[in-house]
Amino acid sequence: IDNVYRDSRADFLGKAVVGGTALLAALAEPPPASAARKSNDVPILNFDLTFEYLQASFYTVAERIGTLRKMSDANRRWANIVGAHERGHVKILKAVLGTKAVKSPFFNFRSVVEDKDQFLKTGVALEDLTVAVLAGQVDQIDKPSLVSGIFSLLTTEARHAAWARRIAGVQPIGPAIDPPKSIAAAQRMVASTNFIV
Repeated sequence: IDNVYRDSRADFLGKAVVGGTALLAALAEPPPASAARKSNDVPILNFDLTFEYLQASFYTVAERIGTLRKMSDANRRWANIVGAHERGHVKILKAVLGTKAVKSPFFNFRSVVEDKDQFLKTGVALEDLTVAVLAGQVDQIDKPSLVSGIFSLLTTEARHAAWARRIAGVQPIGPAIDPPKSIAAAQRMVASTNFIV
């Protein structure tokens, strides 16, 4: 972080806390008077939380079982930093949702987290999917102040995706415009992995 962003770790953590605080403050604001229909915000944020649980668990399990020790220094650094970010996203979303936060499901990644090449390929796919899903949510958020929180997650996840693609030897950027994905499409893709038990 120091080399890439010229920030100290304390500065980095301070920025993360400020970003999380902004997201918390946005959810605490009263809804606009014109909000006649039921808000989508809590279901969307709970989907995001579940997806962050998935990502955080993916990196955490790989760390715990020693897969990262089999990787090059650059790949291990990527996985450690991105894993820490995903765990941070879980904490922020749980704080935003409070008592409305869903509990983490149980995950079984099987051999995907045991093999360093499968782990990296799956990491690329998860980060790419996260970007597409967050892009698809922006116009679904009811509370305008939450949009900046979603964009903050989106830009961070986009950097994760580009970094993962570069490490995996895949072109870091895709088409000129990233096609968004709906939550339903993402749910189908995640269900096809059988990672959620």
